[in-house]
Amino acid sequence: MNNISVCGLNCSDCEFYKKTCDGCYAVQGSTFWANESMPNKVCPLFQCAFNERGYESCGDCEELPCALFLQMKDPALSDEEHEKMIKVRVERLKS
Repeated sequence: MNNISVCGLNCSDCEFYKKTCDGCYAVQGSTFWANESMPNKVCPLFQCAFNERGYESCGDCEELPCALFLQMKDPALSDEEHEKMIKVRVERLKS
């Protein structure tokens, strides 16, 4: 999937890519932010799609976008920006 994460983000667009993060596949979902804020230190979307369901990405799931996908919001985004990014990510994952 090149630089596309399990949730459809383009790692190349991220300011942290290749600085504090090598991408979710490279770190098996244990991204820098998950290490800091998640109880099991793994992104919940990576845990669900890749680890638990054995999917390559959320795009393989019939439930996309599920409640968890919708809930995982970058705190730097407004609600409107978040909704727009969800559409972009879902399209990216489904194509």
